[in-house]
Amino acid sequence: QVQLVESGGGLVHTGGSLRLSCAASGRTFSNYAVGWFRQAPGKEREFVAGVSRTDGGTYYADSVKGRFTISRDNAKNTVYLQMNSLKPEDTAVFYCAASSISYARQARNYDYWGQGTQVTVSS
Repeated sequence: QVQLVESGGGLVHTGGSLRLSCAASGRTFSNYAVGWFRQAPGKEREFVAGVSRTDGGTYYADSVKGRFTISRDNAKNTVYLQMNSLKPEDTAVFYCAASSISYARQARNYDYWGQGTQVTVSS
């Protein structure tokens, strides 16, 4: 089992920044790819960014590429999502998740999920 806890959400204005954290406990964290997903009201959960379990490579949804940066600190069992140039359409509940599959983008490939943290971007 892997337990994940997100933090760092909040309310920001358009163009602002937030850094989300995903703290893990349980099984060896470095064995898992970690992804960030988000879900806005009335919409499907969508992939945002991921960091692989093998080579530490990162990958992003086109909608956030160049604005968001994912990173991991295995010594601290934590993954971060730095979000810059935020837009109102980024408003959603953000979830982190862990997968045994490197470069996973589909939610069904993730085995463990956090409870989510709300990000609201005002216009």
